[in-house]
Amino acid sequence: MSTEDFGGSGSRGVWMANDDSDFLMISGLKHFQFCRRRWALVHIEQLWEENALTLEGHFMHERVHDDSFTEARGSVLLSRGMPVRSQELRITGVCDMVELYKDENGVPIQGRDGRWRLYPVEYKLGQPDIQGADALQLCAQAMCLEEMFVTNIPEAALYYGKVKRRQRVLLTEELRQKVKDSVMEMQQLMLKGRTPKAKMGKACKSCSLVDICQPKLTKQVSASEYIHRAFHEEDEV
Repeated sequence: MSTEDFGGSGSRGVWMANDDSDFLMISGLKHFQFCRRRWALVHIEQLWEENALTLEGHFMHERVHDDSFTEARGSVLLSRGMPVRSQELRITGVCDMVELYKDENGVPIQGRDGRWRLYPVEYKLGQPDIQGADALQLCAQAMCLEEMFVTNIPEAALYYGKVKRRQRVLLTEELRQKVKDSVMEMQQLMLKGRTPKAKMGKACKSCSLVDICQPKLTKQVSASEYIHRAFHEEDEV
């Protein structure tokens, strides 16, 4: 079930046609909270390397993002891999799962009788982190859905593969403001094309970009420039 299956009362038909070349990826919010330099390496400099953790995470999301799979469990509809975006925030992404519950205070859905309440669920591999970057990413998805369907989504959920348990997340005004502030900072860095200077930390050991990032280097050069110089030095030998 895709967004085309839904005919919410919002202005989705208008913004779906707009140019989204300057939209930021919602998934980048997690990178940004983990490390601003990591986010810039992936989204500004277009550099990426896989490690065991990122590969396992990708496989988990691929199982969830099955566009051909739509399930109805009683009165509940499950939509997997739903594309979302916000014209206001200029962000775009994909919801792992959107659960739809019949609710007289919900929104109309094209091809379905009655009104429906939207409940996004994001699937994660590791340990629960409902106060950190995971909640921020989930909140951004919910804010997109709110704009698309002109509705209010007060809560959502994170499902963690390690513990096989769902964690409820309240989408507070504080969390929503943090999404807005983070997106604004990301947009400013993107416009300037600037990659923040490396800072060595505990998280560097598990980062898939540690060899590209070179956090121990003190010079403030971009990773792509570092790699370019390294290749030229090899050619000159």
